[in-house]
Amino acid sequence: MHTIHTDVAVIGAGTAGLAAYRAAKAAGKQAVIIEGGPYGTTCARVGCMPSKLLIAAAEAAHGRSKWNEFGLRLEGRVRVDGPAVMERVRRERDRFVGFVVEGVERIPERDRLRGHARFTGRDTLVVDDRTAVRFTTAVIATGSTPSVPPPLRAANDRLVVNDDLFDWHDLPRSVAVFGPGVIGLELGQSLHRLGVQVHMFGLGGAVGPFTDPAVREYATRTFASEFPLDADVRDVLVERIDAGVRVRWTSAHGKPEEIVVDNVVAATGRTPNVRNLGLSATGIALDARCVPLFDPHTLRCGDSNIFIAGDANNDLPLLHEAADEGRIAGDNAARFPDVQPGQRRTPLGIVFSDPQLATVGRRYTDLDPAAIVVGEVSFEDQGRSRVMLRNRGLLHVYADVRDGRVLGAELMGPDAEHLAHLLAWGIQSGMTVQRMLEMPFYHPVVEEGLRTALRDAAAQLATHQPEERRAA
Repeated sequence: MHTIHTDVAVIGAGTAGLAAYRAAKAAGKQAVIIEGGPYGTTCARVGCMPSKLLIAAAEAAHGRSKWNEFGLRLEGRVRVDGPAVMERVRRERDRFVGFVVEGVERIPERDRLRGHARFTGRDTLVVDDRTAVRFTTAVIATGSTPSVPPPLRAANDRLVVNDDLFDWHDLPRSVAVFGPGVIGLELGQSLHRLGVQVHMFGLGGAVGPFTDPAVREYATRTFASEFPLDADVRDVLVERIDAGVRVRWTSAHGKPEEIVVDNVVAATGRTPNVRNLGLSATGIALDARCVPLFDPHTLRCGDSNIFIAGDANNDLPLLHEAADEGRIAGDNAARFPDVQPGQRRTPLGIVFSDPQLATVGRRYTDLDPAAIVVGEVSFEDQGRSRVMLRNRGLLHVYADVRDGRVLGAELMGPDAEHLAHLLAWGIQSGMTVQRMLEMPFYHPVVEEGLRTALRDAAAQLATHQPEERRAA
């Protein structure tokens, strides 16, 4: 077996792995990056980019549904060409993946190892039982794969996960989507707007990323008004039949239901790719999911010389977080044992449904209700939103009653991606409600809705301030 020596061994050539490799090299260390699957990040190949391509097609198709209300008339019928839709999704997806692959191939060949890595000790691993690697430090950045609950596997050849959906050559007539989270909402709504009959299922009533009961309830009502959505089903039975897949379930009201669909789409979460890494050989402590216990500020696994970043640690499975974590892990792997906390940004998550959903900073469930005020605005009567016929949404802003600092927000609404960025920048800058209200707001813009929520929070904060402060 061939043996190589390196300072830093990075396992995985996705977003986190590439960032870790570059950080280690920038620090002047020898590094190798090991990949057992195809090059191309989760984002480019099966995540952010192909899903947005499908969403863009759905938005174009859905736009005509508002024409009558705008006073526009269409003579004739607009037809969704499924093969053409999916051909563009695959073509542009492959283009994005190609950019990533080009970047990987610019890495010197001596630094790239192809194959599946497995630890054999605290400072050794083997790649496909052909190459032994002795390292000073290692970074685990192996990503994740879709998780499919056992009951859904009965769909057999009609079961689809998001990793497979973008390889479709045509759109099906009907699908059952399990999981009304980020992936399920984006894909399910897009398919519905492209003419696919969609029925969405969830457990426990959770919809989207929300923890705020009022925002979650609003989201549930909104999506359920567009396509069938049962967010709290029980006794699900999936059966492959000649006509497709039969799905039986009991609704939240105790009523037995049944449908037959062409495909079952599992959007039921992802599992870190760590089980085949031979982690037992490292002595690292693992949690119940076999994921190493790690410090989220340094990405170090216990007191070891091994770090973990990106979707593999299942902490914040988002591209920008994976890039930050990879950089922190790679930098600390290079400076080991002088490990330092890395700079983390204000948490920011966006769902590109319509309306868009977002969480910023600390979520409602992370806060003490007695220690915050909740500023609220509905977008149903917000000026610019009504002008555009996009007036659906609810925004809750959370502010500290002691000093008025904005701590977080959960929101659903038009252009929520932009409002979420403004909030994230303000939170990371330590801004108070009053300081945010001093910023410019143009008219008429959707951002005026944010101002309304901040004014609501400011009014509530005034009632919590001591008399002498209010008098001042």
